[in-house]
Amino acid sequence: MRYALLVYETEACVKARNDPEYQAAYQAYISAIYGSGVAFGGSGLQDATTTATTLRVSGGERQIQDGPFVDTKEQLAGFFLIDVPDLDKALEWAARCPSTARGGIVEVRPALEQE
Repeated sequence: MRYALLVYETEACVKARNDPEYQAAYQAYISAIYGSGVAFGGSGLQDATTTATTLRVSGGERQIQDGPFVDTKEQLAGFFLIDVPDLDKALEWAARCPSTARGGIVEVRPALEQE
């Protein structure tokens, strides 16, 4: 199944993009997600009010919330489109995203299936 990993970052995360450690973490993540063969191109998304699942990592623990996370403190900073067997696998990739370690969140949404 195809999913969009929508990466929302805090202002501090956005400002840290030039930090070599943060850049290295993202390079490793990008290499892993594309190297695994799960990443691919873009697609339309299903309605967020009925299909979004939000993942947050706090104190090393995953917190999963049904529905979109709306907070003006964060902004959409980027996205990955992936093809994995199920939501659990999509959440595993979301949990590995470097933004979650710096207070960011990753919203996971199923893509519209193309005929």
